[in-house]
Amino acid sequence: MKYGFAERVRFMKSSAVRDILKVINQGNVISFAGGLPEENLFPVEAVDRAFHKAVTGDPKTLQYGETEGVSALRELLALRMKKKGLVRDPGNILITSGSQQAIDLFSRVMFNKGDVILTENPTYLAALQVFESYETNVIAVNSDDDGMVLTDLEEKIVRHKPKCIYVVPTYSNPTGKVWSLERRLKLLELANQYHVVIFEDDPYGELQFDEAEAPPSIASLDENDLVLYTSTFSKTVVPALRIGWIVGPHQIIRIMAQAKQATDLHTNSISQHALVHLLQDFDIDQHIQTIRQTYYERMLVMKRLLDEVSIEGLEYTVPKGGMFFWVKLPAYVNTTKLLNKAVAEGVAYVPGDSFYVSNAEQNTFRLNFTNAEPALIEEGMKRLVKVLDEINVHS
Repeated sequence: MKYGFAERVRFMKSSAVRDILKVINQGNVISFAGGLPEENLFPVEAVDRAFHKAVTGDPKTLQYGETEGVSALRELLALRMKKKGLVRDPGNILITSGSQQAIDLFSRVMFNKGDVILTENPTYLAALQVFESYETNVIAVNSDDDGMVLTDLEEKIVRHKPKCIYVVPTYSNPTGKVWSLERRLKLLELANQYHVVIFEDDPYGELQFDEAEAPPSIASLDENDLVLYTSTFSKTVVPALRIGWIVGPHQIIRIMAQAKQATDLHTNSISQHALVHLLQDFDIDQHIQTIRQTYYERMLVMKRLLDEVSIEGLEYTVPKGGMFFWVKLPAYVNTTKLLNKAVAEGVAYVPGDSFYVSNAEQNTFRLNFTNAEPALIEEGMKRLVKVLDEINVHS
């Protein structure tokens, strides 16, 4: 039977990361492909106690809840954000099913077909999937190690009149970059000057390796109600909670809440109530510090092995936080084609071309260092180094 799908289905794409995971899970492959946290660091006992309290406490916790989210959780989130300089009313916080839903709800209420979004190139793959599904026109802004190049940003704002600027400025996925304070302030200045909304996606902000170097969020610097800020507990507690949140201008959050009513009524209430108990009874900040230290040590192991690659022209930036290395090889290397050789050798990465809005650089790839213990990173990187060294031999 021929099914009459909606026209927008043409713009839906499968995730390259998810497709790769299906392949590598079938064999003895050490994967640096998925952006996964370390399961052995999950606070299992604390989560168990929190859910027990949620289920056995007030029976109303098992009832339908507010679309905006459990009020106690929104109040606790407001307090956590305030400690980082982001002062917002709990009433302007919307609890979402992961930060991915926040991107989708925002897109649903803000974008018409053909609306322009400016973003970095490369950028978060799943955000591009959402934007393309709403038939937007995503345009790349040139960037360097400090963030968007300001001259190119302003020129494209003037030329394309974007409805939104989407940024992942802190330990970004995929590049791991951190925007400078100067670029963050200038972005706000330009957005205010030209009346453009900023969407700041910050899933990795708490995973900094040096607390003294932790940059302020763009939202915390915003004095003109320009920024929507979203984050998640997937990287600091457990992904299975599927608890994210978004905070921003009241009018936008209100309309997003109405859109959420038509989607899922509200985010899983049991998880929300359990998270309230977890935040009250568990030292989450100490837990996050343990995560930071563990990931820092693993990053150094991967860096040491990357430094052993003999191929000339290999480039990478040492991550200051987050979960990823972004690696660039000589221009003649196609990392998508190279992946088959890597998998045959027993190691996997994500080719970089899927993360680009345009002008994809085929010689890039992403490595995740958080989901493998040091010994496994050692073995996996030795396999990858062998594959890369063979390129050097045959080039």
